[in-house]
Amino acid sequence: MNPRVVSVNAMDDYILELTFDNGERGLFSMKPYLEYPVYSPLKNYDLFRKAHAVFGFVSWGDEIDMSPDNLYLESKITA
Repeated sequence: MNPRVVSVNAMDDYILELTFDNGERGLFSMKPYLEYPVYSPLKNYDLFRKAHAVFGFVSWGDEIDMSPDNLYLESKITA
């Protein structure tokens, strides 16, 4: 099982700065996902900035979230 997200910071250019429960930090670009219907509402930058960690996932409310496996495997680990 991959690490889970414990904190998230929504940054400029649709980048998520993530901290995982193993202590690693990473950067994840949401840009490629914004064309998928489920993620297209995040093109609204005010909504994108509301990203928060919930049970290891990154969530933007009841209908939009991203799995910790995807976030970890596709992040550029920075520390």
